[in-house]
This record gives sequence, structure tokens and C-alpha cells, in this order.
Amino acid sequence: MTEPTIALSASTLQGDRPVLVTGAAGFIGCFVAQRLLDMGVRVVGLDNMNAYYEPALKSDRLALLNGRNGFHFEKADLADAAAVMRVMAEHKPSYVINLAAQAGVRYSIEQPAEYGSSNLVGFLNILEACRAHPPEHLVYASSSSVYGGNTKLPFSVADSVDHPVSLYAATKKANELMAHSYSHLYGLPATGLRFFTVYGPWGRPDMAYFKFTKAIFEGRPISIFNHGKMQRDFTYVDDIVEGVLRATGAPPASDDNFDRNAPHPGRSWAPHRVFNIGNRRQEKLMDMISWLEEAIGIEAQKEYLPMQPGDVEATWADVQDLEDAVGFRPDTPLKDGLARFVEWYRGRYVKDA
Repeated sequence: MTEPTIALSASTLQGDRPVLVTGAAGFIGCFVAQRLLDMGVRVVGLDNMNAYYEPALKSDRLALLNGRNGFHFEKADLADAAAVMRVMAEHKPSYVINLAAQAGVRYSIEQPAEYGSSNLVGFLNILEACRAHPPEHLVYASSSSVYGGNTKLPFSVADSVDHPVSLYAATKKANELMAHSYSHLYGLPATGLRFFTVYGPWGRPDMAYFKFTKAIFEGRPISIFNHGKMQRDFTYVDDIVEGVLRATGAPPASDDNFDRNAPHPGRSWAPHRVFNIGNRRQEKLMDMISWLEEAIGIEAQKEYLPMQPGDVEATWADVQDLEDAVGFRPDTPLKDGLARFVEWYRGRYVKDA
């Protein structure tokens, strides 16, 4: 993949200040940190290394970064305000890419307090640390889940997102509102990125494509919710990273022409913007399963079940605002991305591979 056409490199960082990547041992965070290091940018990675899913996977992702020239790791929890402030004061990063959060729609129903701590208190601590030690730009992960009960497709940043159907979605919408308030009050340039179903090698084991692959290899049935009548905009991790880096290098400016009589939900008079990052395609769940079966070489045993609480039937990203702002739109075909994931999974988990 070519380098992103952005003004983000070691030579353009003021005083060679590093980039702070929170959630650096997470799926997206690890890949973002690697790309920055490949570009010659110093990276401070922060992660609490929690056990939400397989701890070894997080440790092995971190091992890809540890020891690389220009990488420094801080084990800390975003909910620890003193720790976050210390990291910001000590390293004074030029850019902050906040990818740390408690993920998972279903888990937010089972353990809601985790989301208040990580996604609300933790994000407030990031904002306060940015206020005390201002970066050039704060980029933070939002989610396609903010579209909630919306049925107009594709989802656009011009749409209202006031009807979440899970607490996870509500915390992500809250992050966007919190960031906007700091952009307005303190002039903090901030960009929220609504990720659409990110997948790929080193991905999260709680995601459907990962769970399906594991079950197929182990000869167990896969659980197919809403009786298979689901559609998703699946976005390959490399495309997500490209979008993150391009957005990072393009801090939003204040817009004096913003129409407060007809406010656009994704824009502002303050230096704050929101973008979708999705593959611009509605993929049928059953097609995704067929491509997994083809890549694995085994037909799945299928168990059809009703819709899960907090889930939605379809997602689909309109990325025109992203393309207009940074000249990029994701384009990795799902079939190709799944084949790469299965190849990685086979090498890591299948003993006779």
C-alpha cells in the first residue's frame, strides 16, 4: 500500500514530538502504530491490556511493536486520570489517536459499567489531558453503531444519530458530543471516525467472522442471527488505517460559514468533524459465510437464530465526506480480505497448517 498523502511524517512533527496511540495492543491500534513507525514517526503506545478477549493475542500484537526503533509503551488505563495526564505531560505528543475503548455491542448489555468507565470517563480523561497539553489534532474512534435504529441507507454523517439501540452505541455518540464541546470551548481540533465492521488478520475474536472461522475449523455449528437476513459494510483493516492516518494529517479548521439555522450533524463552526470509514458496500451475511467456507475448504454447520438484542439488520457507509476531505475511500473486496484473514488464522491456530 502506498503511503498516505498527508503532512504527517517525522520531518513535519514539531520538535520531533511523538504520536500517542491509545489501544496500541488492540486490533486497529497495533496496525496504526506499525504504519506510523514504518513512516519514521515516533509512537507512544498506551494500553491497559485487559482480558476482554484472549490476552495472548494482545500480547503478541504488542510484541510486533516492542523493540522497534521509535516505539515506547505505557501500560495504563484511560480511566486513570493521573496516568493519562502523566503520559501527556511527559511525552507531549503532537497528535493523539484515541483507539482505546471497551468494544462490543452484546457485552455492553451484560457489563454496562465497563462502558461508563472506559468509554465515558476514559475519554473525558483524554480530553482533559489534551486541554492541558494541546496536540495538533485529536483523532478518536467512533462507530457505525451510532446510527442505531436508522433505516435510511447508506448511513451518512448528515443523518441524525439520536436513537442508539445499545449502550455501546450511546457511549460512542457521547464521545462525539464531548469532543465537540472541547473543540468549541478550547479550540481543540478533533475528528471522530465512525468505523464500519472492521475485519482482517489479528482481528478481534468476538467478531462474527472470527467466531465463524474458529467454529468451522473445530467442526462446531455457527450461530447465524436474524436467520441470516443481515447485511454489513465490512471494512478491511488496512483501509481503516489509511483513513485514520489521512484524517490525522488533516486537522479540521473552524468554519465561519457553518449554518446554525440548519446545522449539519457531521460538521461544525468549531474545529470538529465526523467521518464514516466503510467499504461502501452492503454485503450479505450469507455471502460472507460462503466466502469463509471457500477460503477454509470446509462447509459450515449452520444454526439459525432470531435477532440479538442491540443488533441492527443492515449497515452501509456513505463516505463522500471522507473522500472530499482527504481523497480516500476504502476499496478492499470482502472476499479478498477474508482470504487473507483465513490464511493468518490457519497459520496461528490450526495445528496441522
